[in-house]
Amino acid sequence: MTEPVVSPSASALSAEALNALLFRAEAVLSRLEGLLPKPLSAPDWSASVAFRYRRRQGLAVLEPVKHVAGIRLSDLKEIDGQRDRLLRNTAQFVAGSPANNVLLTGARGTGKSSLIKACLNEFAAQGLRLIEVDKAELTDLPDIAELVADRPERFIIFCDDLSFEEGEAGYKALKSMLDGTVAASSDNVLIYATSNRRHLLPEKMKDNLGASYTDDGELHPGEAVEEKISLSERFGLWISFYPFSQDEYLAIVAQWLRHLGVAPADIEAARPEALIFALERGSRSGRVAGQFARDWAGRRALAQGAAA
Repeated sequence: MTEPVVSPSASALSAEALNALLFRAEAVLSRLEGLLPKPLSAPDWSASVAFRYRRRQGLAVLEPVKHVAGIRLSDLKEIDGQRDRLLRNTAQFVAGSPANNVLLTGARGTGKSSLIKACLNEFAAQGLRLIEVDKAELTDLPDIAELVADRPERFIIFCDDLSFEEGEAGYKALKSMLDGTVAASSDNVLIYATSNRRHLLPEKMKDNLGASYTDDGELHPGEAVEEKISLSERFGLWISFYPFSQDEYLAIVAQWLRHLGVAPADIEAARPEALIFALERGSRSGRVAGQFARDWAGRRALAQGAAA
């Protein structure tokens, strides 16, 4: 039987086609690798005491915060009870003693997030670090916790202004992270969250339809209500904040004005304007007090400069 004859030109053509195919395959694989999620890499931990977790073009990164808010515990007024509770819990955590995840809830602008930042500045020299995570990225909490598990520092994962709508993925992820996963959380990570909602999920009238009553008149919440309560219950420490009275508001205004270098006599003269400012805003919060102080001090400095 005669063997088939393959011409040299045909062999060369086959080799060229194979090389072209391999080149195209490598190009496709390179593009696919760019689309695949990449593991979270460690930042330069010495670059800052605070970090932000972000996703940029599908890549997860921990970005050092270049300018950390310099607020101190002594700057915060009229929240002494809340300050003492969070300070005690944070001190336990930094010392390596048992401590709780914390949910700070209540009126807007009353110092919830400022208190957490002040605790960071209080204990940063002792190894405390903060990682800010947006609600949209909470599904990545296990990756963050795994990255820092073997670090010598103590990490607070900070979730600001936290609330959820029905069905959001971050709700389940946070719930599992707090208490419920098969893997034990490392002892150098705590979660501090702030929210205007005590139960973090919207509470609707229809949720009460599942409630039941016993023969002796006891009320048992339905499953929908129980589910909405279950997340906040996993925080070991609840700290509540309340709207400020007029005197408390004016005390915070005075603190802000002193911080901005305003003389005591001028601080007293600014009180009536501070009350009008709060009335116009419909709020006597610490945030409004700070906004008024910056506005008043700025206007006064500008007027004094023009008169000079």
